[in-house]
Amino acid sequence: MPDTSVPTPPPPLLRIEGLTRRFGERTAVDGLSLSVQPGEILGLLGPNGAGKSTTFQLLAGLLAPDAGQVHFAGRVLSLSDPALRRQMGIIFQRSSLDDLLTARENLLLGARLYGLTGADAKARVETMLSLIGLQDRGDEKVGTWSGGMRRRLELARALVHQPRVVLMDEPTQGLDEAAFRTFWTHLKRLRDAQGVTVLLTTHRADEAEGCDRLAVLDAGKLVACDTPRALASRMGGDILTLEGPEPEALAAHVTERLGLAATVVEGRVQVEASQGHALVPRLVEAFPPGRFASVSLRRPTLADVFLQLTGKALGADAPSPTPAPRKRR
Repeated sequence: MPDTSVPTPPPPLLRIEGLTRRFGERTAVDGLSLSVQPGEILGLLGPNGAGKSTTFQLLAGLLAPDAGQVHFAGRVLSLSDPALRRQMGIIFQRSSLDDLLTARENLLLGARLYGLTGADAKARVETMLSLIGLQDRGDEKVGTWSGGMRRRLELARALVHQPRVVLMDEPTQGLDEAAFRTFWTHLKRLRDAQGVTVLLTTHRADEAEGCDRLAVLDAGKLVACDTPRALASRMGGDILTLEGPEPEALAAHVTERLGLAATVVEGRVQVEASQGHALVPRLVEAFPPGRFASVSLRRPTLADVFLQLTGKALGADAPSPTPAPRKRR
């Protein structure tokens, strides 16, 4: 008989237990526990203040935790342990390239910082330039490069010493759509070529969709961890968006007249409903002409999931939404 047993997944490469960091009376990371599988791209998703960048700084060894343990390849290690630091590549939110050096020189410097010298270092530099498609630009000073090209070079430099884990803090911040797509193409190509494990922070819903799994953070706490598809499936239906004057009053009227939960997000009224197309005519009929300017229908995004999980809008500095008053019974 054929073997129908489910294969046992490999043990996690990186496991965090109870990671905590306080700044005075404020707890920025609150007992965070999660695991990252070998070769996985795990995203920490949340807006500013969610605890993403503090978690990044803790794992990068830039901050000391107040509590918690980190298991790497089955061993408990201090975040400042050189054995852990050697296995990590790091990409900061702001560029750390030397603008006066060429691409090859930047990569060679990165290799030497991790102990690679001579022919081995030069070979790794050429391999990385080839993998990111910039071998013919290697002798150019990077100060004249676009943001997208610089980010790809930083990715190559983080991987030049063949680490097992790469940490990235908001890696595509400031990139245009074309540079964003190119960066992610090369990230996944390098992940597949080198088997590297990636842990990144982001507040972009489109970036989160490219991750294998997402850890959703709110006020330093883990509120959900699953694949993007599984998280999106938590939404019960379609999203209808109404635009018009006095959105808070409009949301209250939607709740009062149709018995639907309505939320104001960035000045627009949002309603979640199954069979959303059937709700559109009801909305039009329930209000006089001109009460709202437009109504649109779409499938839920990860930004909608985040709103449902936390009650907050997903964005760099997004304000909390204003819920409509509940209908009295």
